[in-house]
Parts: sequence; structure tokens; C-alpha cells
Amino acid sequence: MEPAIILVRPQMGENIGAAARAMLNFGLTDMRLVAPRDGWPNPKAVAMASGAAGRVLDQARVYPTLAEAMADIDYAYATTARGRELTKPVLTPATAMADARERTSQGERIAMIFGPERAGLENDDVARANAIITVPVNPDFPSLNLAQAVLLTGYEWSRDSLPAQPAPQGRRPDGEATATRIEIEKLADHWEERLDEAGFFFPTEKAPAMKLTLRNLWSRMPLTRADTRIFHGMLRQLIRRD
Repeated sequence: MEPAIILVRPQMGENIGAAARAMLNFGLTDMRLVAPRDGWPNPKAVAMASGAAGRVLDQARVYPTLAEAMADIDYAYATTARGRELTKPVLTPATAMADARERTSQGERIAMIFGPERAGLENDDVARANAIITVPVNPDFPSLNLAQAVLLTGYEWSRDSLPAQPAPQGRRPDGEATATRIEIEKLADHWEERLDEAGFFFPTEKAPAMKLTLRNLWSRMPLTRADTRIFHGMLRQLIRRD
């Protein structure tokens, strides 16, 4: 069961929308809003959520008080950068979310609580939580915006289910397919042949090392199929001009 993300007295619709995007990045959809300053629904939140994250806002529930938003919660973490006189466990996002995953596996319902943008959670809010999450950031500038804080905890919550490395991309962001190994080999052969004819590999005893260096250069370049066509075309045009 996924944790609930509770935003207490959020002030700007744009920040609520950005938090929704951060949530959906890591598969979180249970957003709860406590007394949003500008009311609800908020068109600025929808505009910022952009696309699929809008469904997080569509499902968001609004409560007048934090106590009501937490009615079904067994264990809650309050996020704050400020020191508190309250005696509670203080955890990093990584430690807190490891604990949260363990509690969830035992059937507990978990929530992460985030305060309003300007001043964060009040002591009365923090008192309702079981533990505190504090991000170990630069002590001279410890402030995080709302979406950043949600993103950090969302990432730590999901990290065990994320791949160890990003998945290889078959296409570039612009949609162009990555060149295949054979296409790069043919490109390397084409250039080597023409450079050899032009006397580029000189002196003779250094030719093997030069060819190896050039072959390595082609293989490590992240070329698309369009790139290989351009390089072939450049070389053909140079030869025609000769």
C-alpha cells in the first residue's frame, strides 16, 4: 500500500501541481490537502501538473484539519528542516522510507506530512507525527521547496523498486533511432578507406595505432542513424570536390 502525501495549508496552486508531478514520478497517487489557502480545486495546480499528473489532483481529498486527514493513518513522518523541542526520532529520507516500507509490509498505513511553503509545519502539526524527516542539506541554506521535498521522499520510497541503472534508450529524445553496431562499423570502414587513400595514416609504422584510435572514436560516439548518414554524406562530398 502506498503512503499518503499530506500537504498542510499549501499556499500556491502551482506548488500543489508540482508536488503532484513529483508524486506520480514515483507512482504515488494518494494526495491529501489540509485547508489549502486558495481553496480547491485550483486551476493553477492543474496547469502545473500537466498531463498524466492531473489524475493525482483529480483524486486529491481535502480536509479542514490535519487530524481528519490522518484519521486512517497508523504512522506518520513530518518533514521539517528546523530544530524542534519535541522529542521524536529524526530520520533522513532514506532511513525514514526504509522504515516506512517495513511498516507497510506489516499492514500499517503510512503518511508523509509537508508544511506550507513559507514557514513549514507548525509544532502542533509535528506533534501529530510519529517521527521527523530532515534532509541533510547545506546548513547555510537548508530550505527546500514543496515539490523538491515530495520528490526526495518519493524517490527514497520507490528506490528499491527502481532499476539499478537507467534503462538503455533505443531512441533519442527527438525520436531518432540510435545507430546500430553494424551501421557504425560501416561508417568507420568508409572513413578509414578514404583516409587511407588520402595518405592520412602516415608514417606507415604508426598507421595501425592511428586506425585503432579512430575506430575507438567512432564506437564511443552516441550516434543516431541520421548522424551516420550525415557523416557518410560529408565524406562523399569531400571526395567529389577533389
